[in-house]
Amino acid sequence: MSTDAVIKPDHAAARRHFIFTEEHEELRQSIRRFVESELAPHAEKWERETFEDWVFPRMGELGFLGLSMPPEYGGQGGDYFCNIVLAEEMTRSNCGGLTMGVAVHTDMAMPPINAFGTEEQKRKYLEPAIKGEKILCLGITEPDAGSDVAGIKTRAVRDGDEYVINGSKTFITNGHRADVIVLVTKTDPDAGYDGFTLFLVDMDSPGVIREKKLEKLGMHASDTALLAFQDVRVPAENILGEEGKGFYHIMWELQGERLIGAAGCVAGAQRAFEKTLQYAKERTAFGRPIGRFQVIRHKFAEMATKIETARQMVYTTAWRFANGEYPVREISMAKLYASRVMCEVADECLQIHGGNGYMREYGIERVWRDARLNRIGAGTDEIMLEVIGRSYGL
Repeated sequence: MSTDAVIKPDHAAARRHFIFTEEHEELRQSIRRFVESELAPHAEKWERETFEDWVFPRMGELGFLGLSMPPEYGGQGGDYFCNIVLAEEMTRSNCGGLTMGVAVHTDMAMPPINAFGTEEQKRKYLEPAIKGEKILCLGITEPDAGSDVAGIKTRAVRDGDEYVINGSKTFITNGHRADVIVLVTKTDPDAGYDGFTLFLVDMDSPGVIREKKLEKLGMHASDTALLAFQDVRVPAENILGEEGKGFYHIMWELQGERLIGAAGCVAGAQRAFEKTLQYAKERTAFGRPIGRFQVIRHKFAEMATKIETARQMVYTTAWRFANGEYPVREISMAKLYASRVMCEVADECLQIHGGNGYMREYGIERVWRDARLNRIGAGTDEIMLEVIGRSYGL
């Protein structure tokens, strides 16, 4: 065999994963151009002031808010992988709070409206949400009920053709800007898991109080609200899905949310890795680039291996989910592992930057702060471990 025929490793090969088609790659390039040209330039300002509402109608105009939604409501009619592409490319905004705010709208509040909503509800809420004319939020967590969803106390009591809602919700992303909330309530306190009902509540309804804008460790670009509901009257036709089936509806919603979150974690970790790799090639110490030191080289090798492992887990699980399976165990594993990898990579990248990593101008400290929420939101590490453990009959 001649030396020319020897097969050599090609580390620069950029072959796409089997779940993505050429159409997905075209979508990726389109979203990337938009994010880098229209969103990323505002990252520093939005970190101080939260992102502006024009993002939603602009993304709606471009068709990015309803990628997998039905065309009859203004959606693009794409598959679940289109949502994965959006989650990945939004990380290029360098603005974790923005990415989260958009994801709550597209992948947390919108899917249950599409899945369980009546035709009238879809016309009234889904259609304008896809256009970005109505901003959505999701109301699950309460001051005394986070991971313990069954402990929710917000009550909805029937009164003729209406329900009267009283209670509170906290940690509500988009809570200050939203026009509509998908609200989890308890309609029968004696029915256990069969006593929950979802409602579509207009946020300008009398009795809806946006009490407080919460201050956070990271994700500063997103608005996070403490909400109160005081004798809020909602028409019975605003029940989303079946009365008494709200717990099961929202558990289904959480699976898609967790998988999208996992994809965002992988993409965010990859972005931090690439940024830090460039830094390691340019930053010198003791007469040579720091990336040439074995200790630094091995850090990158460890990070790359974990990122790739998380990516393959997320993509394979997404393929199963998109093809009609309901792989809760594997979704929980993907969410747990990807969020941990994101935090590990952010921490290691900050360490490689040294003192510069602690400075705002390099951006890594923001990645580190923003990343930490991923191990809490949409299901804590502890809840994911419990779901996985119980799935084995333990």
